[in-house]
Amino acid sequence: MLLATDLDGTFLGGSPEHRHQLYQLITVHPDIELIFVTGRGLESVMPLLSDPQIPKPKYIICDVGCTVVDGHTLHAVGEVQGRIDERWPGEYKIHAAVEHIDGLVRQDVPQERRCSYFVNPEVMEENLQELLRIGDELGCDVLYSASLYLDFLPRHVNKGTTLTALSEFLEINKADVMVAGDTLNDLSMFEHDFVGVCVGESEEGLLKATEGRARVYHARAAGAGGILEAISHFGFLGIQGIDAEAADEITPGSSDLVIVYHRLPYEEYVEDGDMKRRNHKSPNGIIPTLASLFEHGKKGAWVAWSIKDDSLKDFETHTAVDKELYPNLIAARVALTQLEVDIFYKRFSKEAFWPTLHNFWERATFREDHWLVFCDVNRKFAERVALEASKGATVWLHDYNLWMVPAYLRELRPDVVIAFFHHTYFPSADVFNVLPWRKEIVGSLLQCDYIGFHIPRQSENFIDVAKGVMPFTVTEKTGCAPRFLSYGCAVGLDEMTTEIKIDERIIRLGAHPVGLDLKRVDKVFEDQSVHERIEELREELHGVKLILSVERLDYTKGIPAKLDAFERLLRDHPELHRKVTLVTICVPAAKEMTIYQELQGEIEQAVGRINGRYASVGWSPVQFFSRVFPFQELVAYYAVADVMWITPLRDGLNLVAKEFVVTQAKTSGSGVLVLSEFAGAAAEVKGAVLCNPHDPAEMADSCYFALNLSREDAIARLNEAYDVVSYYDIDYWSQEFLAEVAKSAQKNGKAASVLSDIT
Repeated sequence: MLLATDLDGTFLGGSPEHRHQLYQLITVHPDIELIFVTGRGLESVMPLLSDPQIPKPKYIICDVGCTVVDGHTLHAVGEVQGRIDERWPGEYKIHAAVEHIDGLVRQDVPQERRCSYFVNPEVMEENLQELLRIGDELGCDVLYSASLYLDFLPRHVNKGTTLTALSEFLEINKADVMVAGDTLNDLSMFEHDFVGVCVGESEEGLLKATEGRARVYHARAAGAGGILEAISHFGFLGIQGIDAEAADEITPGSSDLVIVYHRLPYEEYVEDGDMKRRNHKSPNGIIPTLASLFEHGKKGAWVAWSIKDDSLKDFETHTAVDKELYPNLIAARVALTQLEVDIFYKRFSKEAFWPTLHNFWERATFREDHWLVFCDVNRKFAERVALEASKGATVWLHDYNLWMVPAYLRELRPDVVIAFFHHTYFPSADVFNVLPWRKEIVGSLLQCDYIGFHIPRQSENFIDVAKGVMPFTVTEKTGCAPRFLSYGCAVGLDEMTTEIKIDERIIRLGAHPVGLDLKRVDKVFEDQSVHERIEELREELHGVKLILSVERLDYTKGIPAKLDAFERLLRDHPELHRKVTLVTICVPAAKEMTIYQELQGEIEQAVGRINGRYASVGWSPVQFFSRVFPFQELVAYYAVADVMWITPLRDGLNLVAKEFVVTQAKTSGSGVLVLSEFAGAAAEVKGAVLCNPHDPAEMADSCYFALNLSREDAIARLNEAYDVVSYYDIDYWSQEFLAEVAKSAQKNGKAASVLSDIT
């Protein structure tokens, strides 16, 4: 069958349950094709194409029949559109012909091949004959509806005539077409011998005009429910067809809270042909924090990928995480091949999304075949989550690698609460919109109940991107101060959007900078060898101030720019020779990440150039380490550093800055944090010396300022930073986030009892 349906009040109307059932039926059933037939302009229909819950139409008839396009390419169906265009005089001729009539107000809506005005009944009655005369002269139909709307349309063009022309062009039998509508504007579809349904709550005028027609069914249920009724009534698929689709729905699992992360909560390794696991050697604070949500016997699942190696024994979908600490937490492993991991994570995510997110879009490589793998992997994640989540469960997704999971998950499990935290920087619209798949990505994220970012600027950037994809109403805003800087740095913001409404659904947004795991730092200081290492470093650096730089090998970190600034510092301040040294600890990228090889060479050349120009016996201006340092060793370096120089060109947050602040505070230090104002932490961690990493002179000057800051001023800045970092720790982050998710669930009428227990 071919379903040709009006949108507002019809296909988009009815209960959420009926809409979900109809949309699922159309999506999975091979014998149903869809046509949108609407009074909206094409531009107003396009946001629906970005909504992953709504099936994609084969064709779109819009502008009350004046525009007809292919639903996939949005290109005009030339054989049908051409005949309409021949009848259209052009909007400017119509404007010129009616401009002498007072009281006509042009409707400010996107439209093509039609001119629409607002006009009250008095003006219409006074000018009726003149308007009809103008219509005759220009070869247009003049329509007036709802005592307000005046339309000029190409003569004899409406929803019904265009649908008829399209069905004839496609050689489709009218008996195989069912039209659906709810207002008098849809009447023309019922006048061309198609099978039809007037959905429940249709306008009385439409019901009267179609009363007694054998091929028109008046449904009881509104919107999508009425269409489902008619499909069964006319026997297009048979009641068994609809029931069979409903029977395929996924049975809910037993986990009230599902964490979805790219890493398992343990490490996997192969030994003697078996896959074994152990605790992470160097876990970040997020993994143990998320795992701690399942303490005291709380039940849940942790969904992450694992490589399925055919040479090993049977793949285990479920494994225990830690039977003693988390007896009811299971790891639900998504089986991926090595090739899928390489493309989805190591290549596509890092070569297409990572550079774009960090404003290096010119470095990005976009491949459609890689995008398809990315989507397929995200679908596998969604399918696994759908099987684990209990009825009304909360699903907490993490970061851009899982952008498309909300779209697939909402389709599979409309009952769950979906929360998403974006760990990576989210750029402005003019950068993000470079992505070929921005509409699909944003459409997916807008299926969430709650979306969190590190800082307000990143959240507001997402709002700006979303505005270009889908219409919504901003229902709540909040001031950013005093938690965040408003004007003191490049990523500051004074006000952010915290709630939007799409149709009848509420989506809330928030800023939640990831905090530091303070217990992890405390545990390091319990090791006496760390204190001994701190004393060794102090002896080695006697008389020399340490400028410390710790980052991963990545072009977003601005390492070459920092080295250039340090060279400038030595050139402009010769008194610093033999008095300072820059220790750069650079964690290398994985061997598969070949895109960083050129950067590695550039850094090594810069280090060699600086040392070759300024080094003297017993003093190297730059010490460069390209290897992974154990956290205990890093803490020792944090403790003895006089200046922590963190200058990424763009960074979502930067936890290294927080690690330095806490270490200095716990060792009664007076080190100074010099931080890029383009790092997310710059909007949160007060007391840092901020600098623009794109300005070599300011970079050098800020470092020089930090080196010469008095001990009293340095301690005052450090205390200010420590107040922030120690209060808003990693536990605060998770509890605050989940508390906001619970509010979002309640606003959408969903249960969130598991969250109230946790928070």
